[in-house]
Amino acid sequence: MVPDDIPARSPSDDVLDSYSRTVIRVAETVTPHVAAVEMSASRGNIRVPVGAGSAVLFTTDGCLLTNAHVVSGADAGHAVFSDGTSTDVDIVGADPLSDLAVLRSSGPTPAPAELGDAESLRVGQLVIAVGNPLGLSGSVTAGVVSGLGRSIPVREGQNRRVIEDVIQTDAALNPGNSGGALADAQGRIVGINTAVAGAGLGLAIPINATTSRIIAALLADGRVRRAYLGLVSTPVPLAAEDARRIGQNQGLRVVEVLPGSPAQEAGLLRGDLVLNAGRRPVASAESLQKLLFADAIGRPFPITVQRNGAAVDVIAIPREMTTAPHRY
Repeated sequence: MVPDDIPARSPSDDVLDSYSRTVIRVAETVTPHVAAVEMSASRGNIRVPVGAGSAVLFTTDGCLLTNAHVVSGADAGHAVFSDGTSTDVDIVGADPLSDLAVLRSSGPTPAPAELGDAESLRVGQLVIAVGNPLGLSGSVTAGVVSGLGRSIPVREGQNRRVIEDVIQTDAALNPGNSGGALADAQGRIVGINTAVAGAGLGLAIPINATTSRIIAALLADGRVRRAYLGLVSTPVPLAAEDARRIGQNQGLRVVEVLPGSPAQEAGLLRGDLVLNAGRRPVASAESLQKLLFADAIGRPFPITVQRNGAAVDVIAIPREMTTAPHRY
């Protein structure tokens, strides 16, 4: 019998306890695999700090995933894990379009994290972010998936680029979270957090078939040859009548066309609804991104859009994305 002075538990108490247990379990699972990284560059006979963030260990031979912007301007760095393990790291390669980079440890590391598949994510699903915001190692925030398939334009100095197919969450991110882990309720890494869009906005690069291809290219060659269009887009559902007629349920709404880009030169406009590209249906940023690897560079790339209720065909000529080494 419950004493009179102890309030009875409500169903909401059980739900909160379950939520807390899940977040605690995932945090305990993921935190050992996430390192705080400090990147530096040689300046004569001294090394100068040029950036800091987080990185996720993902191979048994000491390779870590982080953001390309974390390694910008650096040629090496240092990583420290939550158990105190400390190691120097070298930059294997970086891809600015996906904002992913691979580091390799020169010393012992803990066991690697388990990578998941962001394709299984659904809006409203619980996710947990682990990183080192503002220098506070092993910090954990939790939230839900707020949106999928986002594209965001970011600026560095006078340069602009577009990061495709990001996951949006309400798990708060701040400087230092970049390169950290976004995990699902099973503790699998489904994204690499990025804080380029500003403090507090939760965005992550998904771990999926496309980014796995990017990671493999970075490991093999240190770079990814990418075709560049210059579109910022977001997936939208088609009207029922259009969906029946075209045979697909979604398209990509053009939010912005970057000045001087192949997309602008081809005549694409803000508000266009991209239906297919390279003669294949596109319904997400990832489905477009899959078509923009090395074999698309410099070749006619047909795009069909819906504009003012009519289908419009254009031909773009994607260019290779070029950057100076580790400068984005």
